[in-house]
Amino acid sequence: MLDKYTESFIGKKVGFIGCGVSNMPIVEMLTKKGVALSVRDKKENFDNIEQLKELDVKIINGIGYLDNIYEDILFLSPAVRDDLPELVKAKNNGTIITTEMEEFFKLCKAKTIAVTGSDGKSTTTTLISEILKASGKRVHIGGNIGKNLLATLDEIQESDIVVAELSSFQLMKMTVSPDIAIVTNVTPNHLDWHKDMDEYIKAKTNIFNFQKKDGILILNYDDKITRGFAPRANGSVHFISGEEKLPDSIYFNEKGIYKGEELLLADEDIFLVGRHNRYNYASALAATEGFATEEGILKVARSFGGVEHRLEFVRELDGVKYYNSSMDSSPSRTKACLESFKNKVIVICGGYDKNIPLEPLGPLFNEKAKAAILLGATADKIEVILKNIGYNNYYRVNTLDEAVKKANGLAESGDCVVLSPAAASFDLFKNFAERGNLFKDLVKKL
Repeated sequence: MLDKYTESFIGKKVGFIGCGVSNMPIVEMLTKKGVALSVRDKKENFDNIEQLKELDVKIINGIGYLDNIYEDILFLSPAVRDDLPELVKAKNNGTIITTEMEEFFKLCKAKTIAVTGSDGKSTTTTLISEILKASGKRVHIGGNIGKNLLATLDEIQESDIVVAELSSFQLMKMTVSPDIAIVTNVTPNHLDWHKDMDEYIKAKTNIFNFQKKDGILILNYDDKITRGFAPRANGSVHFISGEEKLPDSIYFNEKGIYKGEELLLADEDIFLVGRHNRYNYASALAATEGFATEEGILKVARSFGGVEHRLEFVRELDGVKYYNSSMDSSPSRTKACLESFKNKVIVICGGYDKNIPLEPLGPLFNEKAKAAILLGATADKIEVILKNIGYNNYYRVNTLDEAVKKANGLAESGDCVVLSPAAASFDLFKNFAERGNLFKDLVKKL
């Protein structure tokens, strides 16, 4: 299928705006076919620029990177908005604007499951994939995590199952929806990129807006925004809940996860800690219903320790346990993280300012933080919030190295130290993984 698809670009002028993880594999795929390509990037220097020069790709970068768009087709990176004036003009002039995920979902013949939401996307996506694999299914995972699905389309058979994590950035530009869609929750996030909360919510709805009547939409009943999506669904709606025992829906309590009176998974069999992870499991069980086996579900539940950079245990030193939760890029994620611990923790917090409300951190730290160590662009805002509620046990540092050393100095045997930034990483790091890996390295060197 890919041969036929890539050959359709021969003789056309194909361009890419941004050339990171999502676009680079497609660039490589098309250059092998001899397609003449251009890459436009706002940065004068970017990660793959030398590789692109070796591939003889035309590079248009810097301030005027969107000037004189001549391409017949443009692939946008997830973080590039499609309503930029230059792109709107190009589209009106006949340029086709698309993305890796848009093209993949148009072409894919296999069953597709996709997950979005403000919290829990990666864990839920990974759980679905692991449960299906443990149940004997051939699974492909992609989107925000895993492999480039479009570039590896030929590896996907019609009998396989594709599981994708999709961000609001990706969904905002999509006009195709998966067979099974999951929205974990919706809380303020990425308001530095989206125009407002309404646009952010609207982007999330694209995960189900284009479903057919046989599509399935799985929603968190306990989240008011996601519950409100139900009347707009084209297919059937399945709720999950941790607060309501809903008929024909999956719910959980302290004993386990149920459907009706049937116990699907006992709580004692779930290795992963935290109430937020019970929501993730409930969503995963709803998504895999009819595909998963009891044995597969139980095998994963007893062994799965979580995704990297989300409540990831790093080490224990002098009775102090250190956890890396660098993926926590919003207050709601930090709330879920801290509430997973019985006792108060020492939390390292702060990062790139996404213009989302940070006020919930005040009462959260008052209740769950033995001490707070603040760094990054949001440190000033968090400090004001903590002062306003009378929380004074916080410390300011300039680097993650300083933060780890300060936490180590404050911690006593029995304490837990957690990196849970409640913010993105772009002020000091390339991404949350780089931040989390540095934290782990620093902790291991203590």
